[in-house]
Amino acid sequence: MAGLRVLLIPGSARTGSWNLKLAQAAATVLRELGAEPSVADLRALALPVYDADLEAAQGVPAGASALARQMAGHDAFVVVSPEYNAFPTPLLINTIDWVSRLPEGMKAMNGKPAALLSASPGALGGLRSLLVLRNFLSINPAMLVIPPQFALGNAAQAFTADGALADEKQAKSLHGVLAALLKTATALRA
Repeated sequence: MAGLRVLLIPGSARTGSWNLKLAQAAATVLRELGAEPSVADLRALALPVYDADLEAAQGVPAGASALARQMAGHDAFVVVSPEYNAFPTPLLINTIDWVSRLPEGMKAMNGKPAALLSASPGALGGLRSLLVLRNFLSINPAMLVIPPQFALGNAAQAFTADGALADEKQAKSLHGVLAALLKTATALRA
């Protein structure tokens, strides 16, 4: 598993986001497993809401091209999204929509393994959005979304002061999902 580059894609840009905290905790676990994680900043891409007329007039925004290049340099993805009314965030969906407009964007995502994580202050931890996200990522960009996933409920109480998961059972579950992702990515590289 050494040398695998994993891009974490948090679907929330909110200050204090539980999903960004979960992405950072996952990055720590990935480092412990021997991978090389990095975290994408979707807000910094400054992507407008997707509009075919805008694309026809101005082309695909530079932020989408930048993320496509970043994705191309990684072996696997960890997509971390909160739940908004049982759906992934508009920020995340819009970003994937823009990146998918580029042939190099589709190539950067197609067939690469992805793990899904979510965090929520509610008891279900964003679980409902993961069903939608799994379907979305498996179809258009054709990511290979692995079966194990992780939903962190009661996120406001779930982290230690240093950003790790406080509950040992939850930490073990997150570790298992990320280990499965690396195992899949390793098999695909062989």
